[in-house]
Amino acid sequence: MGDSPCGIVRTGGPCARPASGPGATERRARSGDVPLRPDSYRPTGTADPSAAPSPVLPAVAGPREPEGCPPMPRQTYFAKAGDVANEWKHVDASGKVLGRLATEVATMLMGKHRPEYTPHVDCGDFVVVTNARDVVLTGRKAEHKTLKRYSGYPGGLREIPYGTVREKNPERLVEQAVRRMLPKNRLGRQMFAKLKVYAGPEHPHHAQRPETVEL
Repeated sequence: MGDSPCGIVRTGGPCARPASGPGATERRARSGDVPLRPDSYRPTGTADPSAAPSPVLPAVAGPREPEGCPPMPRQTYFAKAGDVANEWKHVDASGKVLGRLATEVATMLMGKHRPEYTPHVDCGDFVVVTNARDVVLTGRKAEHKTLKRYSGYPGGLREIPYGTVREKNPERLVEQAVRRMLPKNRLGRQMFAKLKVYAGPEHPHHAQRPETVEL
């Protein structure tokens, strides 16, 4: 630091030395400090009258919307009940892995594939799943993975292998996989009611004209 307006040299540590006196000029020369002239000192906040005035910058306009386009809303959109029209989707489960199929179906039931998705509103579509008996179980899940149910009484635990469930009741296998990926509340039960699963290729929802979705 250099000399202060009060005439004290700040260089040399916390001990201040006078700016005048024997040896002051040599100390300033060694430290590289330039003595402050009394006529060049000016309090902070005062302008030099001989200096040129600073140029005035022009005002910069903000970004403009393209012509012909509506202005972008400045708030988050939340759908209300009835704002989103529920569509009908058809999914063929032949050759599809059970877990991969369930994630895609659950996404359509919740409506997460829509840009206007709202967590507390049912924005999903009706989903019709056919050929549930041809779903694929990877690895040895058909023998080792079991579907458990409990009656509530001692000894009432029942375990059925996934392979047996796929042969006797394939609809239940797909329904249980999808149901566990939905919200665990009344809204999730409302979404689950829009799932229609059938073991074969036929379904009674041709009047709704479901759109086929390739997974």
